[in-house]
Order: sequence, then C-alpha cells, then structure tokens
Amino acid sequence: MKIISRKYYADKVDGWLGKEEVIVLTGQRRVGKSYILKDFMQRHEGEVDANIIYIDKEKRSFRFIQNGEQLGNYIDEHFAANKHNYILIDEIQDIAEWERPVRSFRTEENTDIIITGSNSKMLSGELGTLLSGRYQEIYVQSLSYMEFLEFHGLADSDESLLKYLDYGGLPGLRVVGLDDEDHVWDYLRGVFNTVMLKDIIERHKIRNIPFMNNLIVFFADTIGKVGSATSISKYMKSLGQDVSANVVLDYTSYFTEAYLIDVVKRYDIHGRKLFESNQKTYFGDIGLRNLIAGGSREADIEKVLENVVYQHLVRLGYQVYVGELRVGEVDFVCSKPGQVRYIQVAYIINNEETREREFGRLRDIRNDYPKYVISLTPMLSSRDYEGITHLGLREFLKNGL
Repeated sequence: MKIISRKYYADKVDGWLGKEEVIVLTGQRRVGKSYILKDFMQRHEGEVDANIIYIDKEKRSFRFIQNGEQLGNYIDEHFAANKHNYILIDEIQDIAEWERPVRSFRTEENTDIIITGSNSKMLSGELGTLLSGRYQEIYVQSLSYMEFLEFHGLADSDESLLKYLDYGGLPGLRVVGLDDEDHVWDYLRGVFNTVMLKDIIERHKIRNIPFMNNLIVFFADTIGKVGSATSISKYMKSLGQDVSANVVLDYTSYFTEAYLIDVVKRYDIHGRKLFESNQKTYFGDIGLRNLIAGGSREADIEKVLENVVYQHLVRLGYQVYVGELRVGEVDFVCSKPGQVRYIQVAYIINNEETREREFGRLRDIRNDYPKYVISLTPMLSSRDYEGITHLGLREFLKNGL
C-alpha cells in the first residue's frame, strides 16, 4: 500500500536536518512513527549523495542488534564517508546502551540521525542526559481529522466527522478499513493490549493487573473531569481495591509514559499561576478511549468532543491547561510565545440557558485575549457573539483557531 506522506511531520523532520541534532520521534505505539521514517526514505533516497542506513528493530532481520556495540558495528559497516549519511533507527529502545553509538555518529560530518521510540521515560525524560542535550524531540500524534479524511479517502462531511469521533486516528485503520465495525474494534483492541503488555506490564513488572485495568477504565469514563490521586484512591477503595494515592500516581505515570493519556494541569486565570493538584486527563487517541469506555458515544459526546479539541490544540503547537475562574472553569487556556487563547467546548448550543453557561464564563475573563466556544451546533462554521468566536468543530479541525 502506498505510503501517504504526513506533511506536518515531514516538514518538521526536514527542518532539523543538517543542524547536528539527533531527531527523535516519540509517541504511542502505532501512531505512525515507522511510516514517517519510511516516508523520509522515499523522499530522500533519490538524492545523488544519499546513503540511508535503516534499522527496524521490529523486523526479524535486525534481532541480532541487541546492544550499542552491535549497533555501532552495523552502522560502521554501512557508513559511506563520501556521502550524506542518514541513519534511521526504528524502536531504538529495544537496543541496550543505544545512546553511545548515536552520540558518536552524530559528530560525523554530513550525517543526520533519526530515531523512534515508544516509551517516554527513556525517550523523553532521560534524553537530555543520554544525548548530552543534542537532540530535537518531535511528538507524533494519531491522525488529525484532515489526515483521517486523506488516509481513508473520505469527503469532509458530518458522517466522516462522526467516524473520526468514534474510531479515532490510528493510521493502521487505513489497512483495516472502516466498513466493518467489528474489524475496527478488533484492531483497536489489539493495539491497546500491546501497549498495555509491552509498555506497561512488562516494562514496569506490574503485578496488580486488576487495579491497572480498573484505573484505565476510570480515566476513560472521567475524561474532562477534575480529579486527584487522593480522590481516585478513595473511589477505588469503595470498589474494594485498597490502594494509596502514591500507587495511583505511579500507575498514572505508567500510562502517560506509554502515551495512552495526558495529564493536564489547572491554571488560575486571575492569579496567573499553576495549581499542583486536581488535574484533568485526556487520551492520546479517542478511538482507544472509546474502546476502553465501551457503550455509545451519544451518552458521553461532550467528553469525546473535549478530548478531540484538546488533542488538536496540542497538534497546533499550544501549551494547554485547564482554566480556573473564581466562578467556575474554562475548559482550556492555550498559550504559545506571545499568544494566549481561551477555549470552551460544548455539544450543541440551542437555547439561551446553554448559551449563557458556555459564553458567560468566557465573558468573566477580563482581558483582551481571544476567546472561543467550539461546538457541534448544526449549520455553524464561524460566528461572533459579543466578541467571542463561536466555531463549529469541523471548522476548527480543518482550519484551527
């Protein structure tokens, strides 16, 4: 099947070539990191002086590379001093002490190194030490709505949007297809089970699997709700599972390290400071969240919308927080250098009570930064209401803010 280039990531990768930085693609399993490498090869293999060294640790032919010494020897054998060497290593976390040869070859002239990994503890929190600070991390998310349309050959429509909200954006669904719902859920179940087994149970030697399963279901049921480790601990005790708040924090960190979930801090809009407790949780892919939660999307559509908006704001390059006001909560405070945006997410605004609830909180913010309400209100693309922009979800997913 033809590789579809994801231009957003292709441009980001190419933009860091020649800058003596190791390019690191991180993200949950099956979000398409390997295909970004394959797309890179497809785009650059025609260059006259290109020498591409590609190592895929998921392939049997590369199982013999188990440690840094073997990795270095393999690269040495295929290195061409008179060409521009592109060293691509997929799933590098499966190679012990990989950082030694990577640091060494980074200093070679006319050499670019791109690596991928699934575990954020090793390929994020420790990257600065492992690579002596000479790296650029690119976080790969599941497909955006527009990528979803391209991958599945769909036209932009309400029906296509609903499929996206239901099944999410894992690129592998392109091979499975969307026509057979059972096949879709079977595929998503397989991805979820692999993440749980490889990136959580085996990596962290989990023994309390029933609690782990209950906790991820809890997060799926409560996306968009403020919570704390203490409150979750009390809830689990009511179910007969006596776990401390520290254990909840540990398991939550395992999920975030595997990129299954994001934990989002609250921001005091008036006091302009971050709160250290009572955070919100969102999933990296809404399809996996829906699989875990089960049931119909109609019952929790507002949770789904909030999760999808959050992920797209991250995709747009914003640092995202939950906004806290004295009179209530604003779903998201988003910032970039020199920019601040306030976002409220709603299902359908079809009466004055709902309008006042969603728009009123934004009016209570006494500053001039742009404010938005994003909803599924029919026949809406963009509209101004008392200085607040009301955006349709499809418009937001296509064109941003």
